[in-house]
Amino acid sequence: MADLDRAADWPTQAADALEQAVTLVRDKTVVPAQKATKAVVYGILAGFFAFTAVALLIIGLFRGLVILTGEVWLAYLICGGILVLAGAFCWTRRFKAPDDDPDTAEGPR
Repeated sequence: MADLDRAADWPTQAADALEQAVTLVRDKTVVPAQKATKAVVYGILAGFFAFTAVALLIIGLFRGLVILTGEVWLAYLICGGILVLAGAFCWTRRFKAPDDDPDTAEGPR
């Protein structure tokens, strides 16, 4: 009688095994892809909003300097100096390739 119960139960066991396999594959492929996609989308949105905020801040700073100084050229000089200093700071913080990197090594002359 136990063989009959086991024989009658095989479709359920097969369906359960198939469901487990599909769940395992989904957990290994779809879930990480969804997480990566969310990270990329949120990163792009955050970058867009940060870029917009910085642009508006620079425009506001420039307009404020024009009002404070009364001279447009002085506002350009101050804003340009601030941006050049920020660029120079970023340049000093850049990633430097190691000396043994074949992409940056110079060949024989």
